[in-house]
Amino acid sequence: MFFIDILNMLPMITEFINYGQQTIRAARYIGQGFMITLSHANRLPVTIQYPYEKLITPERFRGRIHFEFDKCIACEVCVRVCPIDLPVVDWKLETDIRKKRLLNYSIDFGICIFCGNCVEYCPTNCLSMTEEYELSTYDRHELNYNQIALGRLPMSVIDDYTIRTISNLLQINNE
Repeated sequence: MFFIDILNMLPMITEFINYGQQTIRAARYIGQGFMITLSHANRLPVTIQYPYEKLITPERFRGRIHFEFDKCIACEVCVRVCPIDLPVVDWKLETDIRKKRLLNYSIDFGICIFCGNCVEYCPTNCLSMTEEYELSTYDRHELNYNQIALGRLPMSVIDDYTIRTISNLLQINNE
């Protein structure tokens, strides 16, 4: 009789053991998360006063596209490799010399995803990425850049004496 009662209690005992193991495992996970939170609490805040301080962009930063009108041969490779067919290339075929003459080139940065495919596959290297990232406007139509606006080189953050440049985040923590 006593032996039968122990066999009936065996599933209840194993469930109790499993419950205890799960409780210990959950407490361990909560403790690990709390330790990570505490390790971040010791760090100083990293605040950059944006209009007056700017981070220097990395070397391969994908900012606004720069376009050189004289180098372009109107091959439209940039249009074909663009995932959204964004660059608009207007050209006219010169029949006497049998070459294309570029009339207009424009990119709408309101739609551009800055993937860099147009820059990568351009055979004449007339497209390049700049470090300019401040493209915000109040009017969406101002983001449609023609060849004149695309040809304008941005002022480098390093050359602007009114802005304090910050090269990396380690320098911020030391100050």
